[in-house]
Amino acid sequence: MEHIYDMIILGGGPAGYAAALYSSRAGLDTVLLERLSAGGQMALTGDIDNYPGFEEGIDGFTLGMKMQQGAERFGTKTEYAEVTAVDFSGEIKKVHAENNTFLGKTVVIATGANPRELGIKDEQKLIGKGVHYCAHCDGRFYKDKTVVVVGGGNSAAQDALYLSRLSKKVYIVHRRDALRATKIYHEPLMKADNVEFVWNSTVSEFIGTDKISGVKIKSVIDGEETELSCDGVFISIGRIPATEFLSSSVKLDENGYVIADESTLTSAKGVYAVGDVRTKELRQVVTAVSDGAVAAHQAEQYLSKL
Repeated sequence: MEHIYDMIILGGGPAGYAAALYSSRAGLDTVLLERLSAGGQMALTGDIDNYPGFEEGIDGFTLGMKMQQGAERFGTKTEYAEVTAVDFSGEIKKVHAENNTFLGKTVVIATGANPRELGIKDEQKLIGKGVHYCAHCDGRFYKDKTVVVVGGGNSAAQDALYLSRLSKKVYIVHRRDALRATKIYHEPLMKADNVEFVWNSTVSEFIGTDKISGVKIKSVIDGEETELSCDGVFISIGRIPATEFLSSSVKLDENGYVIADESTLTSAKGVYAVGDVRTKELRQVVTAVSDGAVAAHQAEQYLSKL
């Protein structure tokens, strides 16, 4: 007979391993499917200073490994596999990976969201060496320095405001002539004396071999290029939720995130969405692990009624 798990968790980031910890401690037969390694996007972060309990901070990779070990201590089974398709239509859910199909009574979707990249030369090479995607994660490295924020939506505006309290100078580079961000952000940004807007422009090139020393700015109006000196670049042009494999199995919002509130409940019975992959206001490690705990509690209640 095929093995049927109480819970299948898709993704080994902080939300996934928090759900695994809580479900395993509750005695649920739990398997977690991870494509690469523990930690998800968190594992790519150098120092994390805003996760409680680590007074000197901790690097994302180490924290991810600790989360994995904590869950496995209580019986979570980790399988390294990339999920390709799912079927949530029956009481027993089916999760298809490359060479295997996993069966479970409940499923936790914890696949996260990836930052949208600019797609220009040396971007990958310079990540962590001046190129960043999370101001709250890495902004502290730029105290009293000059930074560039790329983007004009809410996340870019939030990042720029946050950085304006730390950095000496903040340039906001936006391809339009006005912010797309909610009006509430406009006035404080306009009033900040260390914030300068570079309208109708894009970043076309990074300057620096092993570390950012500046960027090339290209006008979208006449194509003219200029150079701008800076110590770091924060790219905030949106995120791409890892939900392409879900098809129509659960409801997604217009941006591809799984529709689920603080209860983590999705449109499919016995299926929960946690962490960056779900619709939410704040995407941080601490809110991800909170989601995981809630999902495990919801799943436990659901299973008690089967």
